[in-house]
Amino acid sequence: MVTLNHLSEEDPGDDSPLLPEAVEAATPLRLFHRQPITKPDSWDFFLGRSQNLALGAVLLFGCYSAVLIPAYFPLKTVVSPSDTNQHTNQVLLNRSASLLSDPCRPRWCLKHPWPLSCSGGLLNIPVFVQQDGPASWDLQPPLGFQGSEEHLALALASLPQPGLPPQLSRDGNCRRCVVVGSGGVLHGSQLGTHIDQYDVIIRMNNAPVAGFERDAGSHTTVRLMYPEGAPRSTNEYQDTTMVALVVFKSLDLDWLTSVVTKQPLGFWSKLWFWREVVDDIPLKPESFRILHPEIIHRTGQVLKRYTMTQGNMVPPLGASAVVMALQVCDQVSLAGFGYDMRHPESRLHYYETIPMGAMKAQVVHDISAEKLFLRDLVSAGAVTDLTGAL
Repeated sequence: MVTLNHLSEEDPGDDSPLLPEAVEAATPLRLFHRQPITKPDSWDFFLGRSQNLALGAVLLFGCYSAVLIPAYFPLKTVVSPSDTNQHTNQVLLNRSASLLSDPCRPRWCLKHPWPLSCSGGLLNIPVFVQQDGPASWDLQPPLGFQGSEEHLALALASLPQPGLPPQLSRDGNCRRCVVVGSGGVLHGSQLGTHIDQYDVIIRMNNAPVAGFERDAGSHTTVRLMYPEGAPRSTNEYQDTTMVALVVFKSLDLDWLTSVVTKQPLGFWSKLWFWREVVDDIPLKPESFRILHPEIIHRTGQVLKRYTMTQGNMVPPLGASAVVMALQVCDQVSLAGFGYDMRHPESRLHYYETIPMGAMKAQVVHDISAEKLFLRDLVSAGAVTDLTGAL
């Protein structure tokens, strides 16, 4: 048994290997000296008392300035389009209310100087076709009844009262009328209660009232329409006094006869309509009329002067409705007229979201001529524009 009394970590100098413990111990150790931490002077972290007070005063003044300066010196605000529309609508509502508060002025339309393009051409026009009308016509529908005389005779025979109804006859009472167009400018106008206060309310085709009473009103005195444009919902006829047919073809007269007599047209006859038509309208036979084609003819002649076109012109139904109103009313107002093609993204009609740009696709009517014609009537003071788009 060997006992080691001395175990040295030093190199014996005889090139003998050292034990691992000795090698590890022979590696010099790095000594880390802890640096003394010196506390900085409190002056480096905190300001003096006087400077603290000054800084607090500056911050307090800044807070008060941020609150008080805008109150006394308001900055320029950006007006949103909705705010502008609300302001415009309020102005139009005030003007409409003022117009209704004044007494009706007899023959107001005739007392104002009409534009040269209209004078003499839009007066004393028969409104509805009667039994004692001409036996022959020089023009075909919609400007006359040439070639449709037999169809016209059957239709008139089914109408108990084809002439001018009491609501539209000139019996000495002053009468105010409003022609309600379908333009998107009527959307959001809130003119519904004002429109319902007029003595005669004229609408066209399938422009609805149900669900749009706030802007378009709820009453209808006369609805001008052709078969394809007749409202399909029976709700649209609940507060309607009469329907006046605008004839574009002989088959339109046959359709009217079938509606009045409650005898629907045959299957093959319906195929000639460019759109499906209704078989029944919930009105009494005495509530139907036929618009005199001279209204369409004279209106087209006047609009032709705004376009310099040759030949006969079929005018928009809205312009014809205004000419009709001038024959039976003392004061005429317009609502929902005027298409602004500079904003193709705006509404085309008040009752749907089709954009204004869709108007460019139609080539049947000259809308610009209608707008110029109506604008001249407004400028002359013969009619009043309630929605301000003309």
